[in-house]
Amino acid sequence: MKYTFLARGHPNVTSQHKTTFEITMDAQIGKTADCVVGVSTKVSLDDLPEGILIALKNENQLIRVLLETENAIDEINGYGHPALTLDHPTDIVCRRSDYTCSRTLMIRADKAAFDLKRELVEDLKTGKPLKITIIV
Repeated sequence: MKYTFLARGHPNVTSQHKTTFEITMDAQIGKTADCVVGVSTKVSLDDLPEGILIALKNENQLIRVLLETENAIDEINGYGHPALTLDHPTDIVCRRSDYTCSRTLMIRADKAAFDLKRELVEDLKTGKPLKITIIV
């Protein structure tokens, strides 16, 4: 199963967080929001198709997230977990750790904001569109 949606970059994207990355519905972020890589998405965790939501609750489910701008594409792999509530109204977070909360899409990710391709981050700093694809 695959689900694709859009966000955009923001001048305050720094991509310096070493354990997470986040996509948010918020239109603005501050300079300390070092995990946020995409803003102004129209999609929350609640909007994901039911089949994907069910798959995300399986701890053995490999989850792939593709982040794509006009000049770069990056792939992040992680896993689901039965403790994921997947019900935060505005934020989608991918984590390197095993921590779960209402914002968590996947855990044990192999990349965080800090690890993303620099070409992707440079596009995001200029506010370019960001295509996000979740594959389970």
